[in-house]
Amino acid sequence: MANPLLHLVFGGEVRDPQGVDFADSDNLDIVGIYPDYKTALEAWRGASQARVDEARVKYVVVHLHRLLDPEKEEGEH
Repeated sequence: MANPLLHLVFGGEVRDPQGVDFADSDNLDIVGIYPDYKTALEAWRGASQARVDEARVKYVVVHLHRLLDPEKEEGEH
């Protein structure tokens, strides 16, 4: 069985809606850690849509597997 490609989904208020400079890192909304991109994307979409009316709130997907093993190519397990 292949190792999961872990992804983190989190969000919060950003200083500039075009960037990812979070205004208050003490109050980030940690949505969760997911075993694949598809599941993370679904979580990201749900969290983003729940706060769509707040222009300065942004959610992101972080590819944890790339941070944990930067030498490994995407297709390797």
